[in-house]
Amino acid sequence: MDLETLLAKQEIGDVIYRYARGIDRLDFDLVRSCYHPDAVDDHGAFKGNVDEFIEMCREFLPRWTATMHFMGNVLIDEIDGTAARAETYAVAYHRREATENSEGKDDVFGIRYVDRFEKREGCWRIAHRIVATEWRRVDPVKAKNSRGAVGVWGTRDGNDVIDWIMDAQATVA
Repeated sequence: MDLETLLAKQEIGDVIYRYARGIDRLDFDLVRSCYHPDAVDDHGAFKGNVDEFIEMCREFLPRWTATMHFMGNVLIDEIDGTAARAETYAVAYHRREATENSEGKDDVFGIRYVDRFEKREGCWRIAHRIVATEWRRVDPVKAKNSRGAVGVWGTRDGNDVIDWIMDAQATVA
């Protein structure tokens, strides 16, 4: 494998992981940066261009208390210089806390992101994405406030630990 192929695989892998962070932190500028402007995204129930995808995410994702996309096996192959295929196994966790008006639930999907990446103007980004669902499990979450007060909890409001860790000061009690 030559250096150009190794660099392409690293850049494509970084896009895949940035996508997961962007989705889970509701950072839609970060999500957008993973796609070429004319990209197509097919999530099954949704199929459209990147602008439509971002709008759908803005409406859909805040309904959940938290999401976590765990990217597992990532196979990047068929790199020909300006195009590459990537298949990423993922488990997508969606948590909705119980409220006085509704029960909570965990909605968990086993999926594969099947992507065509293209290198344009020196950048690898998604040109076409299809999400293939392999399995789904829905479990009730009955307890209210199940997040509790243990440790640092992730947030989706721009004040997550990833946003301030570089400025954090060490303190010892």
